Amino acid sequence: MNEYSDAPFPAPSHWIGGGAVPGSGPLLDVVNPADDSVVASLAQGTPEDVDQAVDAALAAFPAWSATSPEDRIAVLRRVADGIAKNAEELAATITVEMGAPISFSRQAQAGFPVAATQAAIVAAERFEWTETVENSLVVREPIGVVGAITPWNFPLQQVVTKVVPALLAGNTVVLKPSELSPLSARMFAEIASEAGLPDGVLNVVQGTGPVVGEAISRHPKIDMVSFTGSTAAGRRVSTAASGTVKRVALELGGKAAHIILADADLDFAVNRGLGYAWANGGQACGAYSRMLVPEHLQQAVVEKLRAAATGYAVGDPADEATRIGPLASETQRQRVDGYIRRGIADGATLVVGGPGRPDGFEGGAYVRPTIFCDVDPGSAIAQEEIFGPVLAVIPYTDDDHAVEIANGTIYGLNAAVTGDEEHAMAIARRLRVGQVDVNGGPHNFQAPFGGYKQSGNGREMGRAGLEEFLETKAITR
Repeated sequence: MNEYSDAPFPAPSHWIGGGAVPGSGPLLDVVNPADDSVVASLAQGTPEDVDQAVDAALAAFPAWSATSPEDRIAVLRRVADGIAKNAEELAATITVEMGAPISFSRQAQAGFPVAATQAAIVAAERFEWTETVENSLVVREPIGVVGAITPWNFPLQQVVTKVVPALLAGNTVVLKPSELSPLSARMFAEIASEAGLPDGVLNVVQGTGPVVGEAISRHPKIDMVSFTGSTAAGRRVSTAASGTVKRVALELGGKAAHIILADADLDFAVNRGLGYAWANGGQACGAYSRMLVPEHLQQAVVEKLRAAATGYAVGDPADEATRIGPLASETQRQRVDGYIRRGIADGATLVVGGPGRPDGFEGGAYVRPTIFCDVDPGSAIAQEEIFGPVLAVIPYTDDDHAVEIANGTIYGLNAAVTGDEEHAMAIARRLRVGQVDVNGGPHNFQAPFGGYKQSGNGREMGRAGLEEFLETKAITR
């Protein structure tokens, strides 16, 4: 199907009923954001393709849902092994399709899915599928056919985060990966098939949100939609799904505040904070994009940030030394560049970076990693999700002021606090977010992940992530 004879990847067809199914829609290019080259042509899906995938999922549901949790766990354990076995190829593919530096792709883009799958298996092994509540037997059962819609920034990790617990719970799945980064999702489907996942249990329909995503959200035979993406797109999914009263789980945008307390180790706080602000080029819903600092320490923090920023080399994502590659698309580059220009226009002080491509980059979706200080908490760069390597340093006067600023957006996904542990824990409890990192606690794949307010309404990971995909039945006797 691929009309580009020099493209290194074949056109990613749909995966329906256990095999490749050619798409009937027009082709859409998959572009390497580092050099604007076409790496594949995407066979866009149609509502009819979604119907075919749903029919396959429905046909597979009775047998898969009837398997024991132990049997489902055994299949998913082989899936985890398959991801690990193919980690290098997956990492390289993700670097090509969305621009993550290869070192980050190995560690996070291909590494996290293995850990997340293993953690979901542990959660399933510990889960109480039935329990007795007085004279009732409470049974947890699969919800049915799940529609999963995933974003481009962590293409494999977001697929795993939804698909693996849904399958462990006994559901069948129709997946729509982002049209910007579809290659790794197709590879995952083949890995799952090779691991022994029965035909039709996982189906992949490539395509765009307005066509395929809309068809999934509205489909009367899909029992649940799990969506990760922007808050604006999440609203559209909810509206489309409301006609069939299906369950909707949303993991949406964020504007994380990293509060540095006056008693913090500034070197640790600054280096960790910048790392989490600029990881994956800032293209993460949980990026620490606001750094809140005591006003009397702002200048000291800014100087440390200026020094730390020199360690973030912008370059070819295939280069092992690159820490920040291109953004995922030219559209995203223009969007982030617009926010940088807006920050300057609104009066924030530019510390590092600025508008335009970095020196030496005439093409590709590259931006200058940027730091602002003296940022107004109500300004656009402090309120809106930028999804790029742009850090806003905001001074505060006292704890109450810091909490007010941190809570003062429409988002409530995550936050971080660095300082004396007792002090930091007290601040963490006051933050209206789904998770808080205190002093760099290691990531816990068993802990629930999700947001307050317009950051979403569901939870992923661990037991909570498994429960999202289950119905509860009470049998009273």
